[in-house]
Amino acid sequence: MPDLKRVPLADQAADVLLARIRAGEWALGAKLPGETTLAPQLGVGRSTVREAIRQLAGRGVLDSRHGSGVYVTAVDVPEDWEQVLRRADIVTVLEARTAIEVEAAALAAVRRTPSDLRSIKRALAERTAPGQSVEEHVDADMVLHRAIVVAAHNDVLTEMFDGFVPRVRRAMVDMLRLRPVADEGRDHDAHADVVAAIGERRAEIAAAATRAHLDALKAGFA
Repeated sequence: MPDLKRVPLADQAADVLLARIRAGEWALGAKLPGETTLAPQLGVGRSTVREAIRQLAGRGVLDSRHGSGVYVTAVDVPEDWEQVLRRADIVTVLEARTAIEVEAAALAAVRRTPSDLRSIKRALAERTAPGQSVEEHVDADMVLHRAIVVAAHNDVLTEMFDGFVPRVRRAMVDMLRLRPVADEGRDHDAHADVVAAIGERRAEIAAAATRAHLDALKAGFA
């Protein structure tokens, strides 16, 4: 029986269950034994087993089906997203942002509502408020970029943005401290070009302007 003496026990139990799944004890689609069986095998209480299953369900490995049981939906789990981002260099981060935001800008130009456009323009104005710290500027910049993604009305893109960009906020802050924007006026104009294209419903121009802005940013760190 595995020794689960370290805390938190639920994390340890989740690791043991994942190891058993990876080892082939339960195949894809197989039903796991019940909590009353797993708990003594793992040497923990049923509530700890329940939490371990919840963790693995959140990582896409298990699926808890009400009234039916818990089933294996993946035999492995990708490396933790936050761990990947912590190792990513700034260029890699900007490439990922480009993949999300270029498409979002094009869709926003087609789908934005008058309310969306007001939010985008307000965020553009607030992005250049005087007296901002680096952190405040990065936060204001993210508000603008998120407003554009939201205006695309694609829940998947919004979820990707929300899961990705906040976690790399520190990288963006460090980046600007290391190499401040050389020409703030030009930087503002680059954002204003994107906003104008979205307002005019010019999807190709919105996408191209977004890519040009992020490529220029990336070029400074390549």
